[in-house]
Amino acid sequence: MLAPQADRVMVLREWEERWQEDRTGFHLPHVHKMLENNIDKVLAGRTGVRFFFPLCGKAVDMKWLADMGHSVVGVEIAEKAIQQFFEENNMTYSVEPVAAIPGAKVYKSSEKNISLYQCDLYNFSSSIEGQFGAIWDRGSLVAINPRDREKYAALIISLMASDCRYLLDTLLYNPNLYNGPPFYVPDEQVIGLFGESCDIELLQSVDSLTDRHRGWGLDYLTENVHLITPKSS
Repeated sequence: MLAPQADRVMVLREWEERWQEDRTGFHLPHVHKMLENNIDKVLAGRTGVRFFFPLCGKAVDMKWLADMGHSVVGVEIAEKAIQQFFEENNMTYSVEPVAAIPGAKVYKSSEKNISLYQCDLYNFSSSIEGQFGAIWDRGSLVAINPRDREKYAALIISLMASDCRYLLDTLLYNPNLYNGPPFYVPDEQVIGLFGESCDIELLQSVDSLTDRHRGWGLDYLTENVHLITPKSS
């Protein structure tokens, strides 16, 4: 089933163009229901958790978590998305170069504990911001090029602290009907990518088909949310 999309490639410039042209139908103007419904399982009683948002866009989820007292680090290639996040949430920010990543910039909120790195995700590492107690992956694993998934999983695992709780949102549909992105990521592949070093629990599975998806030619769309935690050594 992976074969139809195996060689599909989106270059970083294409994502930047989508933001420049406001072709961002994937952006949600509200907190994602899957995060809201499962936040207690992610926090597991912890306060002041450090959250990582891969390919964060301008997700309002970041402010929602920061307002609760958590800290947020995001990575996003599109500068416009980062600027819009701060502007639309009426937050002042500073911009600094990132010495360890040539060409990268970090945008830091003046009021909240939010730092957004404008760079290629694969140039980011635990040497920049350490490891994280939680990760919210909505629109990231499903957006990267399918051939890069092993590289992506290795990066995510390297960013997980021993108590990390990684919430992963995936999509199931017939990949013969739609080219992606977002791409089809079956449960078996989630297990293949993370199962060796992590425990994986399917928390929720919902029918998420909308008219927008029908417009892509899809006849079903299932959204799964997984909780991934490092195996205790």
